[in-house]
Amino acid sequence: MRLSPPPNAPANWGRTKPVNFLVPLLLLLQSAPGVVPLTNAHAHNDYEHNRPLFDALSHGFCSVEADIFVTPEKTLLVGHNKADLKPERTLQKLYLDPLRQRIKEQSGSVFKDSNGKPVPFTLLIDIKTDAASTYPVLHEVLSQYADMFTEVRDGKMTERAITVILSGSRPSLNELAKQSPRYAGYDGRFTDLNSDVPSHLMPMISDNWALKFSWNGNGTMSAKDREKLDQVVQQAHSKGRKLRFWATPEKETFWQMQLDCKIDVINTDRLNELKLFLLAHSK
Repeated sequence: MRLSPPPNAPANWGRTKPVNFLVPLLLLLQSAPGVVPLTNAHAHNDYEHNRPLFDALSHGFCSVEADIFVTPEKTLLVGHNKADLKPERTLQKLYLDPLRQRIKEQSGSVFKDSNGKPVPFTLLIDIKTDAASTYPVLHEVLSQYADMFTEVRDGKMTERAITVILSGSRPSLNELAKQSPRYAGYDGRFTDLNSDVPSHLMPMISDNWALKFSWNGNGTMSAKDREKLDQVVQQAHSKGRKLRFWATPEKETFWQMQLDCKIDVINTDRLNELKLFLLAHSK
C-alpha cells in the first residue's frame, strides 16, 4: 500500500534516501586497534613522503631519516637536495615539534608496546652541508628539546624517548666524544667495525649494500657474501651496535634475508609494503 504524503510534505517525500557509508566506516576506523610498533623498520628519506614523520608513525616505524642543510641564517632545512629546500620545512617543524607533542600525548614515548612499555625510537639525521658549519647549529637546536633525547653527560648515558644518530657529514668521533652534554651518536661505517668506542657514541654501523655485496635479492646468496655478512653482523653486535644498509633491493626476499641474518634496521622507501611484510612475519 502506498501512503499518501502528509500536508506540506517536501517534493521528494517517500523516496529512498542514499545510505551514508562514510559514517560507519569512520566509526570502524576509530575503533581499530592501535598501530603496532615495528622496531626494525626505518623510513629512508622520510621527508619525501606525503606526510613527513606522520606517514612513518601511522605505519608503526620506529626509525626515520631526515636530511638537513644549514642556511647562512643558521636555520636547519630538510630536503634531499638544495633545490628541494623550502623555508617552512625546518627540522623543528617537520620533526622535533610533532615528536615532542607525540611524546606528551603518549606519556613519555613515541610508541608503547602491548604491555605499555616505551619502545625506543631513532631519528637519523643525515647532514648534507659540512659538519663544521652544521653540527654546532644542530647541537643548539637539539638542546632546546633535551627532555626527549638520549643524553650523554660526563660519559654517563641517560636514555630518553628518542635516540639521535648523525650520518652524512658527521663531526669527528673525537669531537663528539669530548662533548658534554651530547644529544647525538655517530653512524659508523664498515671501517669502524673494530672500533672500541662505547656504543652510546657509535650506536649503529651503516653502509652501502651495493658496494659491499653482490647479491640483489634474486636466487641464492653466494657463500662468500653470506660468510662476509655473518662476520659483519657478529662484529657489530659484539660491540653493542645496530647494523643497517642503504642502497638495498626493495624485495621481500631481501627483507627476509635481513631478518634471518639478524640485521637490526631494515631500510625502505615502501612503508606499507614493509609494514605488511613484518606484520605477516610476526604472526
